[in-house]
Amino acid sequence: MKLIIAAIKPFKLEEVREALTSIGVRGMMVTEIKGFGSQSGHTEIYRGAEYAVNFVPKVKLEIAVGDAMAEQVVETIATTAKTDKIGDGKIFVLDVESAMRVRTGETNEEAL
Repeated sequence: MKLIIAAIKPFKLEEVREALTSIGVRGMMVTEIKGFGSQSGHTEIYRGAEYAVNFVPKVKLEIAVGDAMAEQVVETIATTAKTDKIGDGKIFVLDVESAMRVRTGETNEEAL
């Protein structure tokens, strides 16, 4: 099993969710986050005063899938979230040692 963690631009969330649902992803966790990478933030003007925005808003997706589906999920997120502009995000893939569905007690891939 794999845990796929993706940080994407917030306005791409619904499009990515629809694309993942269409390939058979049955669930995901979504968290609003802030961070920076190559962008290193930017400056904005509010009520005439300029200020630095050091952290850029992003959305973090966490998706647990079987090994066989992991590559397809990564490709789907990458192609759907891409805007060809700086700050499109990152995708990480981690091994999952075990999983359990609390309601039924199912474990590992049956729990996904």
